[in-house]
Amino acid sequence: MNKKPGLVFDQRYFYHRIEQSSPENPQRLQNLYQVLNDTDYKGKFIHIPPRMARSDDIEAVHSSFYINQLREHALSENPYSYDRDTYLMEETIPTAELAAGGCLELADRIMAEEINYGFALVRPPGHHAEPGRGMGFCVFNNVALTAAYLLNTYKLNRILIVDFDIHHGNGTQEAFYDSNQVMLLSVHQNSLFPFSGKETETGRGSGKGYTINIPVFPQFGDPEYTYLLGRLLQNLVEQYQPQIILVSAGFDGHRDETISATKLSTKWFGVATSMLRQYAREVCDNRLLFILEGGYNPVSLEASILATLESLWSKNIPKTGIFPAKRAEKLLFDHPLQEFWNI
Repeated sequence: MNKKPGLVFDQRYFYHRIEQSSPENPQRLQNLYQVLNDTDYKGKFIHIPPRMARSDDIEAVHSSFYINQLREHALSENPYSYDRDTYLMEETIPTAELAAGGCLELADRIMAEEINYGFALVRPPGHHAEPGRGMGFCVFNNVALTAAYLLNTYKLNRILIVDFDIHHGNGTQEAFYDSNQVMLLSVHQNSLFPFSGKETETGRGSGKGYTINIPVFPQFGDPEYTYLLGRLLQNLVEQYQPQIILVSAGFDGHRDETISATKLSTKWFGVATSMLRQYAREVCDNRLLFILEGGYNPVSLEASILATLESLWSKNIPKTGIFPAKRAEKLLFDHPLQEFWNI
C-alpha cells in the first residue's frame, strides 16, 4: 500500500532572520509554504509538526563548547560577530533546534512505518556546520544529527547520506569521517565554498572508503548528474545495502541560481528523486528522508522542491530517464574519478 509522504514545515522557521540582506532568509520558503497549504496539495501528504531537539540530540554531533559559543554570540548586537556569513540572533538557536527536531520527528515516523518518505522543509540549513564550528549559513547539522539519532536510538549501522547541494557538505563529512556506519556521497561543484571535498578525501581509520566526494565541472547539467547517480550511486547502494537513505537536498545547482555555475533543470530534481525512491524500495524498505539545504533563488527553489514532491507522492515510480549521453560520457571519463566506477 502506498503511504503518503510526511512533510515538516512550520512558520516558526521564519523567526531566524535579520534586517540586513542575506541569501539565506525566510523569503526562500514563504511562498512555498503557502502553496503547500492550497487544497490542490493538502491531500497528497501528511503535515507533521516538528518538535524541539533536546540538548543530548544536539550534543551527539556538536561540542558543548560550540553550543555555548552560539548562545553567547546570539546575544551580540552584531549578528555576524561569530561568522561573516552565518548570522546569529536571539531566535536563531530555538529555530535551529526546531529544524533539527523536525528532522528527528520525520525519522521517527519513518522508522515507525507511518510514512515511507519524508521531507524536512526547514531552515537554517545544516551541512556546513562542523562538530565544533558553524559556517555557510549553517548552525546545527540537521542531516548529521538525524544520522546520529538513528544510530543511537534505532541501532542502525548502515546509513547512506546523499548530498547533491552544489557546495561540499564539509560538516557532515567531518562528523562521520572515522565511521563505517555512515557512508557519505557528496556531489558538488569543484573549487567552490567551502573549498573542501576533494576526491582524495575518502575517510580515515574504520571510515576509510566510506566518504565519496565527486567534485564536478561547472558546466555539468542534467545528463552528467543523471549519469553519475545512475551509475555510481547504484553501485554504492548495491554494495553498502543501507538501512535508510538520508538526502542533503540542496537546490543551488539549478541553472537559474547565481551562486553556482552548474546547469541543472527543475525537472532533474524530480528525476533524481525517482532514482532515490527506486533505490530505497529495493534495499531499505522505502526509508528515504530529504532534508533541505541550499537554494537561494526563491522561484527556482520552489519549483524544484515541488518537482521533488511530485515524484515523492507519485503512486508509481516514474521512469528516471537515465541515459549515457555522449557528452556525459566524455566529460565524466575525462574527469580524474574513473576509480570510483568500480566501487
